[in-house]
Amino acid sequence: MKKTFAIASVGLALALPFSAFARQQLSASDAQEIAREAYIYAYPLVIMKITKDVSTNVVQPLGLTAPVNQLAHSRAFPDPNLTVVVRPNADTLYTSLSFDVAKEPLIVDIPDSAGRYYLMPWLDAWTDVFASSGTRTTGNGAQKFAITGPNWHGKLPDGVSEYRSPTANGLLIGRVQTNGPADYEAVHGFQNAIRAYPLIAEGTSYVPPKGIVNAAQDKTPPVDQVDKMSAPAFFELFSQLMKDNPPHANDYPILDRMKMIGIEPGKNFSYAAAPQFVQDALKAAPEPALEQIKGAFRKSGTLANGWRTNMTAIGTYGADYLHRAGVAYAGLGANVIEDAIYPTAFTDSEGKALLSDQRYVLRFNKDQIPPVRAFWSLTMYDDRQLFTENPIGRYAIGDRDKLQFGPDGSLEIYIQRESPGKDKEANWLPTPAKGQFSMNLRLYWPEAKALNGSWVPQPVKRVE
Repeated sequence: MKKTFAIASVGLALALPFSAFARQQLSASDAQEIAREAYIYAYPLVIMKITKDVSTNVVQPLGLTAPVNQLAHSRAFPDPNLTVVVRPNADTLYTSLSFDVAKEPLIVDIPDSAGRYYLMPWLDAWTDVFASSGTRTTGNGAQKFAITGPNWHGKLPDGVSEYRSPTANGLLIGRVQTNGPADYEAVHGFQNAIRAYPLIAEGTSYVPPKGIVNAAQDKTPPVDQVDKMSAPAFFELFSQLMKDNPPHANDYPILDRMKMIGIEPGKNFSYAAAPQFVQDALKAAPEPALEQIKGAFRKSGTLANGWRTNMTAIGTYGADYLHRAGVAYAGLGANVIEDAIYPTAFTDSEGKALLSDQRYVLRFNKDQIPPVRAFWSLTMYDDRQLFTENPIGRYAIGDRDKLQFGPDGSLEIYIQRESPGKDKEANWLPTPAKGQFSMNLRLYWPEAKALNGSWVPQPVKRVE
C-alpha cells in the first residue's frame, strides 16, 4: 500500500499545472527577480496600449491623433505643446496610424512621392519594426499593400502585397522629408493622397466612421501614465494585451520564467488570486525595473566622443528586452539602423552634463559632416525629452537649413541659450531656458561608414 501511495503522489505532482508546481518550488527572491524581468519584458506592450488610448481618443483625425485604423498627419513641425511622443523630430512631417487588424486586413495605398524621401515603418504591439516601406526599401513609386493580422487567412486583391503583423495591434509612425515651412504645401499633397481602409471596403467610396471619445481618458504623456500605474493594474493589463498580441517566437525562455509566477499568454491573470509572496514580488517590481529601463537608454550602444549610438537593439530587438523597453521609454517608434541612426549626447567632451546656461560648439571638418543618402539634423531636448520654447522657435538644425560653412568646408554649430551674434545665428541651436538638456543627431538613410563605425560624431565642446 505504501509503495502504491508513493507512486500515486508522484503522479499527482507531475499532473499539476506547471505554473502551480513551479510556484511551490519558488523562493521569494526568485519571484522578485522574475517579476522584475516580467515588468521589463511587458513595458513596451503596455506603453503602446497607453499611447494608442491617448492618440485615438478623438471623433475624427486631428493633428497626430485619429481613431483606430485612420490616418493622422502632422501639418507642421512639432512645437513644445507635443507631449504624446518623446524625442520628436522637427525635420519631417509625421504620418501616423494606430492599427487593429484582429478581424480583417487594412489596405494602405501610397502615391508616387515624385522623388521625395519618405519612410513608413510599421511597428507591432511590442514595438518591433516588422515592415519598413519607403524610399530605401520599396522606392518612390506608387504602392499598395495590406497589413494583415497573425491569424488572418484569406485572399488579397490582385496587385496588393502583404505585410503580416506579428500582433493584431500596432502603430505606423511615418516620416516625410520636409525642407522647412515653405515645403509644407507640397508635403500635404503627398500626405492627403495616402489612403487606409479595411479590406471589405476595397472598390468602394469608403468613409471612415467617427471615433468614440472617452471623456475620462488621461491625456498626460504615456510614459508618465505607466510610471504611475500600480503593479496589479500593470500586470493584469499586460496579461489581457497578450491575448491579441502574442509573444514573438524567440520569447519562450521568458515565458517559461513568467509561468512560474502565474502569468501566461492567452490566460487571465488575477493579482488578488496570486499567492502572497508573488503579490509582494509583483508589487516590488516597478521601482527597480523602471530604474533599469530609464538607465538603459542612456547606456545603450557604443560611446564615442560623448555620443552614444545604438547599432544593435533598436527597431528590432530579438530577446534584448531591457534595451527594447529603454527605447520604448525614450524614443518610441525608433527605426531600424539602415533607415536612421540617432547618436545621442547627454554630456560634453569632458563627460560633464550638458547645461542650458553654458555655451557649446559642435564642429565638423569637411570630411566629418554626417554621411547620409537622405538628410541629417541635430535636435534639442529639455530634461523631459521634449521641445521647449526658445527665442527663435528653432528646435533642430541640419543640412536643409541655410548653414554657414567655413572657407575650408568646415561647419560649426553654436549651442547656447543666447544668440551667438547676428553673423552666427544661421548656425545657432538654442538651449532650454533652464536645466539639463540632451541632443540627437539624426542620420536618415546613413551611408555605410556611419553604420560600420568608421565615422563617429564629433565631441560637443564647452566654450569658456
